[in-house]
Amino acid sequence: MIRFVIPFLAIILFFMEPVFSLFSPLNIGDTSYTLVPRFVIVYLIFIAVYYSRQRAIIYGIILGLLYDMYHIDIIGLYAFLYPLICIIASVIIRQIHRHIMTVMCLALFLIMVLEVLSYLFASLIALTTIGMEEFMVTRLMPTLIANSLFVGMFGWFFKNLIYKRVLQRQGDVL
Repeated sequence: MIRFVIPFLAIILFFMEPVFSLFSPLNIGDTSYTLVPRFVIVYLIFIAVYYSRQRAIIYGIILGLLYDMYHIDIIGLYAFLYPLICIIASVIIRQIHRHIMTVMCLALFLIMVLEVLSYLFASLIALTTIGMEEFMVTRLMPTLIANSLFVGMFGWFFKNLIYKRVLQRQGDVL
C-alpha cells in the first residue's frame, strides 16, 4: 500500500502549491514580495536522494509537464528543470553525507537554482521585465524563506515516508 503513497503525495503537493500561492504577493510598505511555493521539487529532491533517481526523474517529467500546462505559458520548461534538479541532487549527494540537515540545505540551494534558472529563461525570452536585483529581493529571498519553513516542517516526514518505502521494497525483493 505504501507503494502508492509516494506518487499520491507528489500529486497532493502539486495541487497544494496553487493554494499556498494565494498568500502571495505580500505587500509590506510599498514593496510586493512574491512567495513561490516549491513543494513538488522539494519532494522530488527527497525522492532522488533517499529513494531512486530514476523515479524522481520520471515524476519530475510528469509533474513538470503538468506544471507547464497549468501554471505557465511555456510547455517544457519545468518538464526539463525538475528532472535536471533531481539529477543535480543525486550527483551532489553522492559526494556528501545523506544526513537530513544536509539534504534540507541541499533542497533550499536547489530551489534557489531552480528560481534563478527560471528567471534567466524568462528574461531571455522577455517574459519578465524586472532586474536581477529586484528579483533577488522581491522574489528569491521570500521564496527561500517560505520554502525553508516547508522543508523544516516536512523534511523529516518525507525522509521517513521514503525510508519506509525503501524497507518495503527490500522486503519485496527478499
